[in-house]
Formats: sequence, structure tokens, C-alpha cells
Amino acid sequence: MTVLALDIGATKIAVGLVGADGMTHEVGRIQVPPTGVWDAVRGLLLAAANGSEVDLVGIGACGPVDAPAGITTPLNIPEWRDGFALVPAVQEVFPDASVRFAIDGVCLALAERHFGAARETPDALAMTVSSGIGGGVVVGGMVAVGHTGNAGHIGHMIVPGSTDPCACGGVGCVEAVASGPSSVRWARERGWEGNTGIELAVDAQAGDRIAKAALRRAGIALGQVISSAAALLDVDLVVVGGGFAQSGEPLWRPLQEALGAHARIDFLRDLRVVPSELGDQATLVGAGLLTALAPAP
Repeated sequence: MTVLALDIGATKIAVGLVGADGMTHEVGRIQVPPTGVWDAVRGLLLAAANGSEVDLVGIGACGPVDAPAGITTPLNIPEWRDGFALVPAVQEVFPDASVRFAIDGVCLALAERHFGAARETPDALAMTVSSGIGGGVVVGGMVAVGHTGNAGHIGHMIVPGSTDPCACGGVGCVEAVASGPSSVRWARERGWEGNTGIELAVDAQAGDRIAKAALRRAGIALGQVISSAAALLDVDLVVVGGGFAQSGEPLWRPLQEALGAHARIDFLRDLRVVPSELGDQATLVGAGLLTALAPAP
């Protein structure tokens, strides 16, 4: 039996083979092209199948999504912004396969719950901080999905006092304040001359004033939103992954300071915020888990 997992992020597309133990092993990865996104996805899937009959496909995609309809409307993929019927398209490639679909945050939470830092924690929040900010919620050991499939979309919680415009059309979303591209944009507006989140982190660690301020701003915003989400959900663990989350002390120190200031109610006294153990494989691993854990549509 051949089982595939597909991860469609804001900047990359990855595909993997799901093993009998439920773990996914990546076999292909490309950058999201500016046009022809579906053609690129289709080619990656066919290469991974390598001519074999595919029985199951699990898909994790950046959103928002309409999970019951199998549609994704990703804010960061312009070609699909108005909606792309992803599940029907995959079903056409593999007509005999069962296709299971979730937003990337749900897949992230599944992966952390079964193979990552939340293995022993039945109530947790999993987050990714990268080109966008997403998340998934584990309550009582089960991953919340929501009526449209977008539960846990923490990137669109509001940072107190922020009026930064967000790609979603709102203002003040933490994604508009604390994602990698948002932080780079803020720093460049103040004279920093770099171009990427990696450069921003390196310069912050080297003591650059503007870079440090940008990461401090992002860390405080993340800590504020995590505090709010933890109080709402009554979780005792938050797992944070994603490329920009690897920016080190200049991001994590202000994040922890914000937690200290805001997460003070008694039932949050044991709240822990820890880095992901799965790295950038988490969503792909979670997409693979959909094939084992989710009921067929």
C-alpha cells in the first residue's frame, strides 16, 4: 500500500511517503512557484508515487481553508487566494485513493501530539512562526478542527494596540506584527538594510540596534497572544516551531518576558513554551497522520 503526505506551505511544497508506523519520510520538496502552483504540486505527487498505485493521500495546506469542501484560500499564494479546490484536484490524479485534508495548523498539532513535544501533554497549543503564523489546538488529547477546519488559527489573534494591516484584511493580527516578513519589513522601514528573517536574526544576535528592536517587538507580540490563547484554552504547553522561531535569544527573551507580564492567572502558573522537536517536517508528518487517524470523508 502506498500512502502519500503533502504539505503546501506559504513558501514550500513537500511530499513524503508514510510508513507503517505513521511517520512520514520526505521524498521531495520545491519552492512555491509564482505561477503554475497546481502543476508543480501534481508533478511532485506523481514523482513521489513513482508509478505505484496510491491508496491514501493526506494533505496539510496553509489557509484559510474550507475543509469540508476540500478548498484552500491561502493568503500567501496569490494564484490560489480566491480559492483552489485542492482535494478534487488530487482525487483526479489518484482516482482510487482516499484523500484527507486539513489546515496546516491541525497537521502541526497532530504531529506534535503523536511524535513531538506534546506527546505526554493532552492539552497544548502548537504554533509555527515563519513566513506566516499558524497553529493548532490539542484538547483532551484530541486535535480541534472547527466547523470550517480553521480552529487554532492563532496568526489572526490581535496584538494589543497594534494597527498593522494584515493580508487577511484586518489590522493588528499577530501575523502582521511577528512573522518573519513582517519583522523584516518593520526593520527595513527604520533603516535596516537586510532582506530576510535569517539575516535579521543574525544581525540581532550581533547587536544591531534595529534588528534587536524588530525581534523584541515580535517576541513581545507572540508572548501577549500566547498568554491570551493559553488563558482561553487552559493549556499548559505551547510548542513553537517554524524558521523565524529559531531566531534565538533576541526573540525568545522578550517572548518569555511578555509571558511573565501577562500569563499570571493562577491556572497558568505551570505554562511552558518550548521549541518544536520536529522542525520544518512537522506539517508533513501531521499530513501523514491524517491518513491513519482521520475518518474517511
